[in-house]
Amino acid sequence: MRATLEQSFGERERGARVRYRRTLIEIESPEQLGYSTIRNNLAESSFSDMRLADYGVEADLGSVLLPYGDHLGAERLRTLIAEDSDPLSPDHVLVTAGAAPALFIVATSLLGPKAHALICAPNYATNLETPRAIGADVEAIELRFEDGWRLDVENLAARLRQETRLVSITYPHNPTGSMITRGELEALVALVESHPTARLLVDETYREVAYGDPLPMAATLSPRVLAVSSMSKAYGLPGLRIGWLTCRDDQLMETFLAAKEQIFICGAVLEEELAARVLERRAVVLSLVHSKTQRHLTMVRDWINGHELFEWVEPNAGVVCFPRIRSEIDLDVDGFYRALLEEHGTYVGRGQWFDQDPRFFRLGFAWPTEAELECGLEALDLAAAGARSTA
Repeated sequence: MRATLEQSFGERERGARVRYRRTLIEIESPEQLGYSTIRNNLAESSFSDMRLADYGVEADLGSVLLPYGDHLGAERLRTLIAEDSDPLSPDHVLVTAGAAPALFIVATSLLGPKAHALICAPNYATNLETPRAIGADVEAIELRFEDGWRLDVENLAARLRQETRLVSITYPHNPTGSMITRGELEALVALVESHPTARLLVDETYREVAYGDPLPMAATLSPRVLAVSSMSKAYGLPGLRIGWLTCRDDQLMETFLAAKEQIFICGAVLEEELAARVLERRAVVLSLVHSKTQRHLTMVRDWINGHELFEWVEPNAGVVCFPRIRSEIDLDVDGFYRALLEEHGTYVGRGQWFDQDPRFFRLGFAWPTEAELECGLEALDLAAAGARSTA
């Protein structure tokens, strides 16, 4: 009997544990590979890494008191995040150490073993990997190059189940740069509002790098909508580990706050102070970001339009795109990536990072300097030509 009980406990323990695994995008990330090994880094999914001084932000912090902070996050920072987004208020904002912990909190609060989640793919790895790690029934809503990476709202609606707990989308989209309209977003909101249990999660990390008017903050549209964002991508400040989760459901926010308190208690007072100083200059900062992004997008557009070897769906927002080697081209794909880095010092995000065909690659065009982007695009041509001739 004792052996049977111990075996039963062991099986329950194994079944309940979180199944963490390192993802390829993290193993092969530029920071893990070593920035010194890359001359032309086109793999990054953010705006250029910035200094606070680049944004005119003063960083004299000697007089800042360092107590435990507000568990929700500094009120001044939360007020700036919710600014001009009625009916969102500072109390609807939970500050986290980047967007990834916010995604972790959402997944572990709403999902569990076998709980159904509909998640668009390809996607930023954490959106998919955390639900998988806790044993959720993850069903991917596949976006396809042939469809212009468009989200088929009717197809998504048809795949909702009675037991669906989460519908998760990322817009502007990473890695493709595709976009949805406000009407499509409102249609998704209506879907979850008519469902007994589903919530809509919008990863809106790139929202402020729209090429026209941005979508509204998603949580303003319904208490059934959650959203995450951060200072990392649009602001080029990933070293400032500040992200946030927005939600207008007070009961659910209490759950999210409890999760944060169990993991962090509160955030870093200094980082929240610096993030607030940057957001106080939001208009100036985003003007700089949009200007460089559009210049570099033009360079990529001029390079790829009419290209013999590469093709793309032009991005509609954000700082990344997802080109591919044309399917009819006979080319040694592994040799292409090897030569690209080893011979030409250029790095892109392979399609395998996103569970996609290796002919695809994420190209981050707003992170490198203009000279690095120009050299990197030339390197893509040289590496592809070389791999083609030896195929």
